[in-house]
Amino acid sequence: MPGTSARERTSAPGIRKSTLGVGIIGVSPVRGWASTAHIPALRALPEYEIAALSAHSAESARAAGEEFGVAHVYSGHEQLVARPDVDVVAVTVKVPHHRELVSAALAAGKAVYCEWPLGTDLDDARAMAELAAEKGVRTVVGLQARQAPAIDFVQQLLRDGYVGEVLSTTMVGLSIPGDVVGRSNAYMLDRANGANLLTVPFGHSLDILNHVLGEFAELSAVSDVRRPLITVEETREQIVKTAADQIAVIGTLTSGAIASIHIREAVAGGTGFLWEINGSDGTLRITADAALPEIFPLTVAGGPGRNEPVELAIPPALTGKWPTLASLEGAPAFNVARVYAAFAADIENGTHTVPDFADAVRRHEVLAAIERSAAEGKRQQSA
Repeated sequence: MPGTSARERTSAPGIRKSTLGVGIIGVSPVRGWASTAHIPALRALPEYEIAALSAHSAESARAAGEEFGVAHVYSGHEQLVARPDVDVVAVTVKVPHHRELVSAALAAGKAVYCEWPLGTDLDDARAMAELAAEKGVRTVVGLQARQAPAIDFVQQLLRDGYVGEVLSTTMVGLSIPGDVVGRSNAYMLDRANGANLLTVPFGHSLDILNHVLGEFAELSAVSDVRRPLITVEETREQIVKTAADQIAVIGTLTSGAIASIHIREAVAGGTGFLWEINGSDGTLRITADAALPEIFPLTVAGGPGRNEPVELAIPPALTGKWPTLASLEGAPAFNVARVYAAFAADIENGTHTVPDFADAVRRHEVLAAIERSAAEGKRQQSA
């Protein structure tokens, strides 16, 4: 809130504390996104403390508590969301469980950080966003690529007129390897589960394009399952995949710029991630190792006029915006930590700089338009 001191934050309705207590749902002691990203991120930020965590079993919860030094652990979410010292609930489980857990946290009046995708489909996302608005609590969705220093830098360059008028943009990238899948990720092969190439690699990549250059006014899409059988790495069992492994979209942004995106499953190599922004006066080129800009570090190159783009140094003021996060730079936790830092600042200042559930609904709307276009073979309005 405006005028609130750095040591007295409003985290949830009626709560004022020096630090924000976080309860994390879905923690494994040995693997998973909570232990890879959320816990290192929170440990690096003095504005937060990990108040409680839950896991899929009492045994796993105890092991996670011992591993991460958290005293209050649970095998279910009910006690966690009810704790008075939990101000923010982080939901880091598989997508089909998001709505139940997010709804319970919102009903308890807690702020919620939910991983992306928010729901298994647009209806799920809308229901959660409507409940959050009804409860009047702050939310965050895990579209953390927006917080990457490289994205801040690209926005700065565009504001400064580096490329002139943006005429078009092209994005191409690879997802995870496409011949085998780990058992824990096999559920992503089923389109109905809501976590797949469209929602994850494509969704995160789409989000930074729209965040930087604006929304699609209209689009056309094609998609296909080109490799329907995938082997589970641990068991060598073959599973039939129903989620598309090739997705291509072309359309017009509200600015008038033409945009194309093609994200595909990785099998035999190729360009990991390449995003070009072509303008009347120059070009920007953003690259990474895969179409997961929320995880992999991004490199920015630029060239005025017809010159070949060369790498541009990201200003230290952008990479070092939060000095306590320096040790995380280049790690999967870095952008997540920047989201948490920005969220604490939003709470303190009454601002809105991190993507929330309303932003998630907008992204789900575009993904739904892509699915309709691919299924019907028709151009879709998206704005």
